[in-house]
Amino acid sequence: MNGAGLDLHLDLGQTIQPGRRGTRDQLIRALRDAVRSGRLPAGTMLPPSRSLATDLGLARNTVSEAYAELVAEGWLGSRQGAGTWAIGSHVESAPATQRAQPGTPTHNLMPGSGNVAAFPRQAWLASTRRALTNAPTEALRTGDARGRQELRAALAAYLARARGVRTTAESIIVCAGTRHAVQLLSKVFAPGTIAVENYGLFLFRDAIADSGAGTVPIRIDDHGAVIDDLESTGAAAVLLTPAHHFPHGVPLHPARRTQAIDWAVRTKGYVLEDDYDGEFRYDRQPIGSMQGLDPDRVAYLGSASKSLAPVLRLGWMVLPDNLIDPVLAAAGGQQFYVNAIDQLTMADFIESGQYDKHIRRMRNSYRRRRDALAAKLSDLDVEISGLSAGLHALIRLPDGTEHEAMRRAADAGIALSGLALLRHPDAAPTTPHQDGVVVSFGTPADHEFNAALDALHDVLKAVSR
Repeated sequence: MNGAGLDLHLDLGQTIQPGRRGTRDQLIRALRDAVRSGRLPAGTMLPPSRSLATDLGLARNTVSEAYAELVAEGWLGSRQGAGTWAIGSHVESAPATQRAQPGTPTHNLMPGSGNVAAFPRQAWLASTRRALTNAPTEALRTGDARGRQELRAALAAYLARARGVRTTAESIIVCAGTRHAVQLLSKVFAPGTIAVENYGLFLFRDAIADSGAGTVPIRIDDHGAVIDDLESTGAAAVLLTPAHHFPHGVPLHPARRTQAIDWAVRTKGYVLEDDYDGEFRYDRQPIGSMQGLDPDRVAYLGSASKSLAPVLRLGWMVLPDNLIDPVLAAAGGQQFYVNAIDQLTMADFIESGQYDKHIRRMRNSYRRRRDALAAKLSDLDVEISGLSAGLHALIRLPDGTEHEAMRRAADAGIALSGLALLRHPDAAPTTPHQDGVVVSFGTPADHEFNAALDALHDVLKAVSR
């Protein structure tokens, strides 16, 4: 945007010094101080010299000369036809470790996000413009409780093509991410019990508990969730990550997929399928959804948090017919969790082919990062699992060393997750405790990635000794 019509407050002091030069110097100091203090962050457009001169009661030449001086000093940028903007404080050239806010990690390897620096801003902006241009007036009001028809139709086509989901737009409910989906479904099953994998996201366990339902853990082995454990749980549903278990990284074996469906049919229970990073598989074609095996017994949960950015708070559920009305009732009977503009934008983003293009580009990027992580740690006495898919890896450590690894990582400014945090508190005593850390090779920006790997290597080398 240009700066025309923008208000800009500047403190020129109590009195204006006599003469144009004195006034110009005051203006330069005021603008320089505004940039240095961060009140005018880098990229902020300034008003045209004519507009600012009028607002301050100064001659236009005075403002033009002040702008020119600050451009020469490097505080401002300017280009014919593009206006004038703040470049930022000179201290921005200092090392990132000196600029970090208290509590902000130097190296972010925490699972939960992809590389948000690679968010396709221009393509998303183009979709937003088209969506707003074509949006009917009624889209700006609260509409269908399931979400915008345009997005549900786009999702139905995409999920069928890319993930093997069997659905129509009528079976899809838009929600604010997978945690929100789990929370709404848990309200439907409360006060009953939902079975969960004995290692998994504590956020989901908390969401289930907050909804009034209970959780019971089932074991994980090299073939994924141990479905035999479901028989003694009395659970109304089971939450699984069949495409790529978090955090162990194994897919659910095909025989166990069938076994889980058989359990749901026989007990009139449900499988809640969290397909959180199903698009990102590197050793073969992505594994199709469980929902395609039995749409009447599997609720499919997906989101844009890993593929685009968590901040979008954009997710979806593909539900069996008899769960649609109960979930809508649990949601309050209205769609006010995800704004309609983002829904229309996402619909256009999918239908224009930009979503597929972005997924392919990021799949290649994450594959290279996966390979770099494996190569960097190849000289250490650690076991790495989960590298065939997804954005994270489980690094198993020698017994009794997880606490030390987490301490050293914190001292080195590395954010990651310990395996103990992901263990269900009621996991059977016979389930062996495992030492390890979970790292996301997808989280850092490109320019931060190699430094993050170097820091991680140093920590693990010290621990593995």
